[in-house]
Amino acid sequence: MIDKQAEHLATESDGSDARERILVIKLSALGDVVLAMGPFAAIRAAHPDAHITVLTTRPYVDLMKATGFFDSIAIDRRPKLSQPREVLALRRFLKNGNFDRIYDLQTSDRTGFYFKLLWPGPKPEWSGIARGCSHPHANPERASMHTIDRLAEQLADAGIKDVPAPFISGPDIDLDRFGIRSPFVLICPGGAPHRPVKRWPAERFGLLAKKLADYRLTPVLIGTDSEADVLNRIDQMCPKARNLMGRTGFLDIASLAARSVLAIGNDTGPMHIAAAAGAPSVVLFSRDSDPKRCAPRGHGPNAVSIVREGDLRELTVNRVMDVIRQRLDLVD
Repeated sequence: MIDKQAEHLATESDGSDARERILVIKLSALGDVVLAMGPFAAIRAAHPDAHITVLTTRPYVDLMKATGFFDSIAIDRRPKLSQPREVLALRRFLKNGNFDRIYDLQTSDRTGFYFKLLWPGPKPEWSGIARGCSHPHANPERASMHTIDRLAEQLADAGIKDVPAPFISGPDIDLDRFGIRSPFVLICPGGAPHRPVKRWPAERFGLLAKKLADYRLTPVLIGTDSEADVLNRIDQMCPKARNLMGRTGFLDIASLAARSVLAIGNDTGPMHIAAAAGAPSVVLFSRDSDPKRCAPRGHGPNAVSIVREGDLRELTVNRVMDVIRQRLDLVD
């Protein structure tokens, strides 16, 4: 469906396309981008004949392309005020795009500034929280709402009532290419390096992987090269694990999750992908984040199990394994 991908920012419309022009803004982070998949689908359903552009950041281009909801993709470099040429380029994109409506699904101080860049002159309709916008989400409790519920209410205020659950479909995948034997459990033991308190200790994941292997389930480890210490530690503790460090992009994770019997991991972006791809999921939360506001949402009322401990160093392997046994009907 995408007819072009802007490496920087899309150029203005030449006026030859009479279709309604829509801009959707979603810049980051991975979990929030995944949670916005339902709103993306709702916006496309509400504007079936429109030309829809998404403004995002470079890491999420492939994900946006794979949705099929967007006609074009523009990459935001997040310019600073000390970069006037970049700011002016962004302003030209916003003003010359001739957008009829803009859905700001980021609703941050940054995107509030983007609304101000439209001054002076007429502004397109704008759904968000920017002061003076045409379709404000003005609920004073919005900061305490789950991301999906908040976005759904924002879109309802803009006239879009039906917002589905997030869904990601990856391409068909050859498990032999990754050396994976079924049945397998997808394990996401990493997380943001600047928030280590959101990570269950690697040694606990290693013990968990060994217990899973005892049930003839293949533990499949995913993560980036920056998480090598964690992944290699688990791999050393459980030789039957399959370590895919650095080999899985976002869409590969979706494909693997859809084929897995379960996905388990910390509160991190890949677990949002796994849940959205349909994997039964177990997500570990510390006191550092609130599942009521940001937990992954799957397909059905019991798709995601939350295990929360204020300090994840105090979360035992047996407690997590009890949840997994219940989810998979495992018998000792």
